[in-house]
Order: sequence, then structure tokens, then C-alpha cells
Amino acid sequence: MPRPIQAHIDLSALKNNLRVARRLTSSRIMAVIKANAYGHGLPRIAKALEDAEGIALLDIQDAIQLRDAGSRQTILLLEGFFVPEDMPLIAEYDFATVIHSTQQLDWLDAYPRRNALHVWLKINSGMNRLGFVPQEIPAVMERLKSHRAVRDVILMTHFSHADEAEGVAAQLERFNGLAAAYRAPRSLANSAALLRYPATHGDWVRPGIMLYGASPFADVSAQQLGLQPVMTLTSEIISVREIRSGEYIGYAGLFRADCGMRIGTVACGYADGYPRHAPTGTPILVNGQRTRTLGRVSMDMIGVDLSDIAGARVGSRATLWGDGMPVEEVAHAAGTISYELLCALTARVPVRY
Repeated sequence: MPRPIQAHIDLSALKNNLRVARRLTSSRIMAVIKANAYGHGLPRIAKALEDAEGIALLDIQDAIQLRDAGSRQTILLLEGFFVPEDMPLIAEYDFATVIHSTQQLDWLDAYPRRNALHVWLKINSGMNRLGFVPQEIPAVMERLKSHRAVRDVILMTHFSHADEAEGVAAQLERFNGLAAAYRAPRSLANSAALLRYPATHGDWVRPGIMLYGASPFADVSAQQLGLQPVMTLTSEIISVREIRSGEYIGYAGLFRADCGMRIGTVACGYADGYPRHAPTGTPILVNGQRTRTLGRVSMDMIGVDLSDIAGARVGSRATLWGDGMPVEEVAHAAGTISYELLCALTARVPVRY
């Protein structure tokens, strides 16, 4: 028998979340499926998102795999090409490519094929990660408009504070001030901007985390947004024992019982992608009832408090996150974000669809 841990991926929840995005905007949807579809499995997620007008990822080999599997959507390479040898493949497979650097422009100059590339021009409106700064845009646009290899250009940017109180106003004003000079489609909105700032929707929106059923906001839950969890990570109790007051649990004895307790061990650990830094008190469900983790997370196991869980025994189901246990809540307790937990699921965890 294999270990009892598994990740269940609910494709109907994924489609629900895409419908939520669709109801919020009349813009075309570029579904972001980078990082193995945020840990959910690229091929099956891409297929389930075929109603989106486009899909966006990083690796050209992943994009080729999806095109060869029959995808006819726009496929966008979010970081563009990393070597000039990628450009013939981008043209052959009819991908769209981000251009964010002078190096990429220089490589483009050496590409001989005419009318071959769909370019998404990355504007650095304030995040200072990728893209051309505002004063560079006129020269870059002139260069692209006259370039033999460029078929069309879309202007894009990315918000740094769409999920926080600071919001998008400064970046939006900066971007719109530049874009007004050009008759080009626009793409600005990530999940947070799509949900909260209709003025950012432009021609293409780029939802990511919301499609997987997690909220990008600290103050609004996924349930309040109408989103459903796509990944539910479950395992089982593999040991139950009674401990006395004063006894310790796990490595380094980080948890010390202050009274007699009934505890269990769950077959899940940091080698499965559960965060090692999750402290005592991180929420978990056992038999559908809320309880807490105890002590340090081990490579393969986690201690849990069973004192108030009637009927808990070896074989009882434990839900680490997902249905009934929001991944955002687990992430908050562990001092991280839901994106990291979902993307960190390791290859040894079986995935069921």
C-alpha cells in the first residue's frame, strides 16, 4: 500500500473560478498556468481552462507540449525568450512572447523572418522587476513598429500592490499616460486587480491565484469571492498515543504538554511540500473537525492534537488544506502565502483528478 497522502484536484472548482473571472470582466482572459499550474499539474489544468482565450506560462517546452496536445489558444511566454534560438520555435508554434529587455530587442534585430512574432511589451510602471522604464518606451515602440519580424504589439505591466491598501493608482496612472500615445491593446490586471479594480481590466486580464480557488487578499476570503478550492491535500493519522503533562513532541522538543493529551501523527511532512516552519497551532482538519498541529514539522510526519476529536483513530482522514481548510489560513499561520504552499507540492505526492 502507498502512503495515504494525496492531492485531489477538483476541475469543476477550477471551471467555477474561471466563470467568476468571466462574470467580472468583458476583457479576454489570459489564464496564468506557470509553475506547473501553481502545483496543480500543467496538462490537465490547461485542458480544463480551454474556455479561456489564452494561457500564460514560462517554459517554451511546456508551451510546445500544450500546442502539440491540441491547444489553439493564445499561448504567452511570460518572460519571453531566453536565447535567440527560441525565436524560430516561437514563430513556428505561433506563441506570443513578452519582450522586457534591450537584450531581447537586440536578438530580435537578428531574426530574419517577417511578420512572425506577437509581442507583449513589458512596461515597468513601478514594480522594478522586468520591463522598460517609461522614458524608454517611445524609442522601443518605434523600434518594434518598424521591425520586420513583429506582427503586432500589446502593452502590458504588472502591479506590485493590487492586493494591498496602497492599491494600483500610481502605477495605473503611469501606464495609462504612456499607453495613450499608442493604438495598442493593453493588459494590466492580475487576480487582485481583476477582482478589485475594474479600471485596470484593459483588453486582456491575467488571473492566476484566483483560478486555483485562493484569495489574493488578506481581508477577503476565497469563499466571499465565490471561489472554490481546486487542490485539497489530505492524508491519514498513522499513530495515536496518550502523553503525560511535561512530555515533549517531535524534534527539539518544541512543544511541551502542559496536561495529559491525546495526540496523533499524520503522514505528511516537508518532503511533501508542507512548510517546515509551520508552528504549533497551524490549523488542520481531522475527520472534518478543526484542530492544530503540534511541534516541529518533520520530513514525513506532523504531530496533531486529538484531545477534542471524538472518534479519531489510525486511518482517520486529515485535511492539510483545501476543502474545509482554506490554504490561505494555513499559509498565514505558517508566515507565508498560499501561492508558495500550492507551488511547493512535491513530486512524491500522488495527484488525483
